[in-house]
Amino acid sequence: MRFNYGDKTLLRVLDEAEFWKRQEAEHTVVIRVIVPNLEPVFVEQLKAWEQVFTQTDATIGKYIETIVRSGYCINPELYREILDLIRLTICQSQNFIALLNAISAESEAVRSNPTAPVVINHIRRESAYFIGVAQTVLYC
Repeated sequence: MRFNYGDKTLLRVLDEAEFWKRQEAEHTVVIRVIVPNLEPVFVEQLKAWEQVFTQTDATIGKYIETIVRSGYCINPELYREILDLIRLTICQSQNFIALLNAISAESEAVRSNPTAPVVINHIRRESAYFIGVAQTVLYC
């Protein structure tokens, strides 16, 4: 993501967050599909994360609508709420990566599937990419 959006940078990072939360929700499904014999504990955790990501995606959408309808006028309270939401999305992605690490390390079903580790590593890198983008906005 480029950071030359001026007063719309916050909106742009929300767009990124919305996209990546949707991606992460889809990634939970991808893993369950490519590893049909995944251990039940991991299946349940992935299903729970799918719901979390879907709910966060919806929340982000509401904030985007609020900003657009306000004519990009972001008061200090809304600004703080959005930064808190971005921090939450980062935390979610960090925890999702931890789950992916656990699945990779502990799942016999993943180890016995030559495609699964490649896909899980790709998913891990995508979540890490989002973390980097979101952190840049927080620390600029």
